[in-house]
Amino acid sequence: MTDKLKNIRGMNDILPNISSTYRYIESIIGEIVSSYGYSEIRLPLLEHTELFKRSIGEITDIVEKEMYSFLDRNGESLTLRPEATAGVVRAGITNGLLHNQKQKLWTSGPMFRYEKPQQGRYRQFYQFDVEVLGHEGPDIDAELIIMSARIWKRLGISRVNLELNSLGTPKSRASYKEELVKYFANVKSKLDEDSIRRLDQNPLRILDSKNPEMEEIIKKAPVILDYLDEESKMHFNKLQALLNAAGVSF
Repeated sequence: MTDKLKNIRGMNDILPNISSTYRYIESIIGEIVSSYGYSEIRLPLLEHTELFKRSIGEITDIVEKEMYSFLDRNGESLTLRPEATAGVVRAGITNGLLHNQKQKLWTSGPMFRYEKPQQGRYRQFYQFDVEVLGHEGPDIDAELIIMSARIWKRLGISRVNLELNSLGTPKSRASYKEELVKYFANVKSKLDEDSIRRLDQNPLRILDSKNPEMEEIIKKAPVILDYLDEESKMHFNKLQALLNAAGVSF
């Protein structure tokens, strides 16, 4: 009987000698984000499956392969949350937090993804998440990065490299997608099955491919920074200036 009473693969017990470390890390992060005016929100572990399909995108590995979804007794499709952002936004909408308001929120807790368990990667993992809703501008991007840098410093983590990129405005991103489709269409015979399927629906996701055979093809793909419009360039340049002024290297 006892042989059958094992924890689920990839979902580990956090024992007393480790749980104190979790609590310490959580207290440091909570203290710092609160000092920046972020308020805590606690969310349910379960959400309607449609929420994640709409927010993350159906043509993604998370939605297609990694979500723990099931039908409840009423026949509704529910999902154990694979990430926190969708739930925070849903809570903001359903509770009227975004009606003529701006919000800076944080949450933490277990998330669930059906991945191959390996060192440092589990099917139940813990995430600390901050969300800024209704605020715009590079100052918010800078605040999040500077706040993160303070967290690493307080925790004594020094070997961190910050790499910056920009997705640009929807307009510049649309132009980039067109170039990506052209590029990948020209090498379609070399694409794997997942990439071919994503080509017309979500070409940006091809860049996330974990297939080693796709590595060289992706390396030669157009780079998004070359397709930023003026608004996007101004945003990105201001962000870099703010980080330089704060002494955050990247």
